[in-house]
Amino acid sequence: MNEKEILDRIATRLGIATLNPMQQSVVAAAHSHRNLVVYSPTGSGKTLAFAIPLLRSLNASVNTVQAVVIAPSRELVLQTAQVLRQVAVGFKVNACYGGHPVVDERQSLNVPPAVLVATPGRLLDHINRRHIDVSQVRFLVLDEFDKSLELGFEDDMKSVLGHMTGLSQRILTSATVMQPLPPYVCMAGSVEINFLGQMEQPSQRTSLWHVCSTGGDKNPTLLRLLLSLNPGRSIVFVNFRDAVEPVQRFLTHHHVVAGAYHGALAQQEREMALAMFRNGSLPVLVTTDLGSRGLDIDHVSHVIHYHMPLTAEVYTHRNGRTARVDEVGEVFVITAPDEQLPDFITPDAVCELPSTLPREVIEPQMATIYFKAGKKEKLSRGDVVGFITAHSHVPASEIGLIDVSDHHTLVAVPRHHASALVEVLLPHKIKGRRVLISEVKI
Repeated sequence: MNEKEILDRIATRLGIATLNPMQQSVVAAAHSHRNLVVYSPTGSGKTLAFAIPLLRSLNASVNTVQAVVIAPSRELVLQTAQVLRQVAVGFKVNACYGGHPVVDERQSLNVPPAVLVATPGRLLDHINRRHIDVSQVRFLVLDEFDKSLELGFEDDMKSVLGHMTGLSQRILTSATVMQPLPPYVCMAGSVEINFLGQMEQPSQRTSLWHVCSTGGDKNPTLLRLLLSLNPGRSIVFVNFRDAVEPVQRFLTHHHVVAGAYHGALAQQEREMALAMFRNGSLPVLVTTDLGSRGLDIDHVSHVIHYHMPLTAEVYTHRNGRTARVDEVGEVFVITAPDEQLPDFITPDAVCELPSTLPREVIEPQMATIYFKAGKKEKLSRGDVVGFITAHSHVPASEIGLIDVSDHHTLVAVPRHHASALVEVLLPHKIKGRRVLISEVKI
């Protein structure tokens, strides 16, 4: 693809008219260097930085996979693929990840995509089943490579990269420094682009508060903290899967609408939790460190460390969910009486919770309606908007975010319309067929 064409599409489709200094440096360096290692703060636009040279490498006359992006989580895969699809007009982009049927992916891979975005395990699965040939791949990106190259992924990554015998360019990106790089990545002589100290860090736009719990049970303190905050999206981090749902249930029981997000959930449950957090139906998300990477969600006002982060790297990535790009945010660390703050956490001040709380409940203004039909049933966002406006009094301007997945669609609507809207829509056909429509209950 032509670079001017790529930049024009980024401007018109993504609304980004000017690249930041990090992105400009990566794009320029990729012209003259085969291998780049890019370090840049969370939320600084690394996806766009590698997307431009990747798309620039594509050739419309080639009918094999030309570029591969490997990311450590399903969510990061989906988000990266979405960005690339908006710009790579005329080129097929596929996303492959665990947690949903392999058969859907296999059918789509029958016509090889120009770009494949995948998690390591699912990519290796497709290679081993001979669903995809990566021997002709010329361009490789390892996004959040410090996570992908951890010991737990080592065997998969060695095997995947061993099949990519035709690579001519590699770009590795991360918000944390990893040294040394494993030899099997073949990055000898690479050029390092490090903007960790040159760009404004999220921490420079973040207020850090220490919250002291009066007892070993932090739930009452967490509840009081959430009720004392200004309205906005809040992410609550815990260290273990088994802790997510008890905390979420406690909050829900005390009239705080909260969702749960962790690796043991089914893929559809995870997608729904993120979609509802993003569309305003869930004001609070309780998660493990799975939620500390790859969640590109705007306007997260508060990050709360319910459990102490185990390392400085985990702390950095958790905090990176707020104060993204040019926004500001607040971070709260809750400690029990017997806990001490680690050296890598230096609060700005102690947060004294008010004796009189400004509110007693946290409820969203939006609700989510579920349609049991998606991309595979040829349903689009435009179809959904037209269907709702044709059969109800809800105008298009009041319909919020619409997430279309393979076999279901989630639609944000004003909370006060949700129940009545489901009843009105159920008798009607969409795209010539009746589908299950329901309100997603928390």
